[in-house]
Amino acid sequence: MRLSGVAAFVLLMLLLLLYAVHRWRNPRCSGCLPPGSMGPPLVGETLQFFSPEASLDVPRFVRHRLERYASVRPDLQDEPGGPPGRGLRGRGAQLLVFQQEGQLFQSWYPDSFVEIIGRDNVGEQQGAMFKYLKNMVLRYFGPESLRESTMLRDVEHAVSSSLCTWSTLPAVELKEAVSTMVFDLSANNLLGLEPSRSKILRKSFFDFVRGLISFPLYLPGTAYYSCMKGRQSAMEVLQEVLEERKRSVQVLGAGEGAMETTRRHGGDFLDLVIQELTKEKPLVTDRMALDLMFVLLFASFHTTSLALTLAVKLVADHPRVLEELTVEHETILIGRKVRHGSDGIAWIEYKSMTFTSQVVDRLGQKLVDNY
Repeated sequence: MRLSGVAAFVLLMLLLLLYAVHRWRNPRCSGCLPPGSMGPPLVGETLQFFSPEASLDVPRFVRHRLERYASVRPDLQDEPGGPPGRGLRGRGAQLLVFQQEGQLFQSWYPDSFVEIIGRDNVGEQQGAMFKYLKNMVLRYFGPESLRESTMLRDVEHAVSSSLCTWSTLPAVELKEAVSTMVFDLSANNLLGLEPSRSKILRKSFFDFVRGLISFPLYLPGTAYYSCMKGRQSAMEVLQEVLEERKRSVQVLGAGEGAMETTRRHGGDFLDLVIQELTKEKPLVTDRMALDLMFVLLFASFHTTSLALTLAVKLVADHPRVLEELTVEHETILIGRKVRHGSDGIAWIEYKSMTFTSQVVDRLGQKLVDNY
């Protein structure tokens, strides 16, 4: 009698387990799910998704599923216990998502990723606040602002200086060297940082990036732990810089102080942030400002350095592209000598780089495909 009771209990547990697995792999929905796999319970396909891979091609995890399911990527468990996800393939699908952002599609990130980027970052804002922060960024980085600012010449100077330094070295680790150059340039334009403090902040960001795509296990020694510590260190530096700039404004008074800091730092993005924070009724909080500066620093140096590294390799692999780029830029230099213009790049020269613009657009598409 006792054995039959145990057998019945084991059978019942086995049936419940099979039912749970069936429900997991075939979730209820109001419509028709695309083909795919949910992976093992709880963990899903997280481990395969986070597997590191050094390649310029589409990641193996995505590529295998694209080949298997043609136009639709499978259901994907983004993180342990997180909601399932679906993916679309092709430029048409990507364009649809971007065009219908906030309407048919709503931005969402796994909790682990939000924790890394910051819960008050611009991507987490919705509606009017998102538009407000977006316009705030465009006021500094928009075409009109770039035309009037010295950013183009700052970029040219940074590139020329770096090329001169690299030419004296026996070998250059391009990705690391380009990342350093772009980060220092971004830190100076966004925050007006001097080289010594920029170096400290750069180390924190590099630690952050190395563990950005990693299994969200917060234990010492893991990539995720290193990533979170890098973010913490970076936020401490940003907090110090923000407080110092706010104090300099308060000492001189809101109006005069803002103008003085603008003169001293060349009108960097932090000046614009301070203007928002010192308004009578500010819409932006200190935490939102810090997360915004953190995201802008990350986006400006990480994607740009990756694109530049890819550009060097891909252009070198296509001699005809390199030849046409060379002709276009030599033509600009000849025209500058004829006009007896200055040594720095001018806005009209930048706008005349039609083939360069096409190459940049193509590289940008490849970068998006990889992401």
